[in-house]
Amino acid sequence: MTAKRYLVLLLIVTGCSTAPSGRLNPKAPKESYNRTEMEVRNEKYLSTVNVPVSIALRDVERQINTQVNGLIFETNTFDTPAPDGSDPLHIKVWKRGNINVSAAGGADSLFRFVVPLKIWAKAGKRIFGFVQSQATEFEITIRFATRFSIDPDWSVNTQTTAEGYDWGAKPTIRIGGFSIPITGIVGKIIDKNLGTITKALDQQVRQQIDLRTPVLQAWNTVRQPYLLSEAYRTWLQVVPRRILITPLRFEGNTIRTLIGIEGYTLTSVGAKPDVRPAVSLPDLSVVPTVKDNFQVSIMGESTYEEAAKLASENFVGKKFEFQDGRYNITIRDIDLYGQNESLIIKAGLTGSVTGDIYLKGRPYYDPETKTIALKDLQYDLETSSLLQRTASWLLKGTLARILEKQFTIPVGDQLVEIQKSMQAQLKNNQLTKGVVLNGIIDEVRPDGVYLTPTAILAVVFAKGRVGVKVEGLQ
Repeated sequence: MTAKRYLVLLLIVTGCSTAPSGRLNPKAPKESYNRTEMEVRNEKYLSTVNVPVSIALRDVERQINTQVNGLIFETNTFDTPAPDGSDPLHIKVWKRGNINVSAAGGADSLFRFVVPLKIWAKAGKRIFGFVQSQATEFEITIRFATRFSIDPDWSVNTQTTAEGYDWGAKPTIRIGGFSIPITGIVGKIIDKNLGTITKALDQQVRQQIDLRTPVLQAWNTVRQPYLLSEAYRTWLQVVPRRILITPLRFEGNTIRTLIGIEGYTLTSVGAKPDVRPAVSLPDLSVVPTVKDNFQVSIMGESTYEEAAKLASENFVGKKFEFQDGRYNITIRDIDLYGQNESLIIKAGLTGSVTGDIYLKGRPYYDPETKTIALKDLQYDLETSSLLQRTASWLLKGTLARILEKQFTIPVGDQLVEIQKSMQAQLKNNQLTKGVVLNGIIDEVRPDGVYLTPTAILAVVFAKGRVGVKVEGLQ
């Protein structure tokens, strides 16, 4: 046999057999990631915080009586004559007692007001260019009906009409020491000016009732991050985008409506997110119904170092035998990193072969064991090609299946802790006086496992219903 043929034969034999000290050095799969940890945490889920509002009519009555006081109307055409040349009139109207409020039943947003007034009136008569006048003072109770609505810009809009009146102290004038009733004359004047009075009342309501300030306070309260877990420094944040409201309806002596704060929920880990107070509100949208769906992501996190340490505790130092003990390897060390949607396992080996191998599999969340597990674990293409030439017994063995079956990263404690903390935050949480947050998480389902440059994130959806009950007007 010539030297050349001997060399070729030696190369063939060497390529088809595996020496006990064979060295494995495949090219490492490239490390790459589709998402950063911040992008996963900032994934937004549209939810609606349901706000059933229940307001007693007595509270409306108290607010109106607090805000409407003293002189509520005045007109004077003595100093500024009317353009149509009508007789001059000077009227002052004061509230003389509590305004009584009632409401029509059902979905008709109609309030009825009984308003006790004291009126001072001075009427003039033009005779040959001269004005003769006489003043009087009397009491009257006027009945009004007001249709109430809220405009998209949060302005209160009322449309008031008069429904009649009753005399208290009837108007009289004194002539020559005698009191002469002028009820009929004054009644005609009142009838003529009721439209002016109702317009003045509507203007007072629009000026005095400020909804923007308390709603803006509630808006900023909802936007504040809530600490879900102190141990895991996890925050729940709501980014509201619009406010919905159903038409007012009346049930007995109670006004009811449903407000929905629609926005995005997200979670973050670390320091409390800095949220600057909003200075304006989005337009109000009137809708027939408001949903009460609420969903947020809960995350279990493990760094690659932590996951590699857990895997090392399970596998490093373990000896695996192949082909009835003819070959064996022992795992020397384990390292982990990501390649897009796949987790790369780098395992250092000693034994019948020495060196590194790379396996890749898809991580997923197992809800039964509450762990991150692997599926479809197989040798990387470069490793597989090298093993095919140098250690086919390892390629055909059960190492990949054993690793896949026994590789788990427990994240259940984190998820359970955050879920419990979230549920506690949703139970009878008084945000401010008269405003109580209540909710329930009634479904938790897996979303996925995401590989980021810094950590492995297991994400589950917590779905439920959240409501904020508002009792009365403060």
